[in-house]
Amino acid sequence: MTELIIYAIIFLLLFGHATMASMMYSQVHKNTSLSIKEKNDWKLKALIFPIYYWGQYKNATKDN
Repeated sequence: MTELIIYAIIFLLLFGHATMASMMYSQVHKNTSLSIKEKNDWKLKALIFPIYYWGQYKNATKDN
């Protein structure tokens, strides 16, 4: 039973990670003010740690 709970928690964490990464990925892709290199950098960051870099992205694009 414990193993099932652990797997469920891991699944939820992975699902949340993938959802946040895809949301950030689509927002970066829609942003026309960024160059191709900047878009690729933000998309890569979205795959690594999306929650942290989502805040960084919002702060960076808020100034523009």
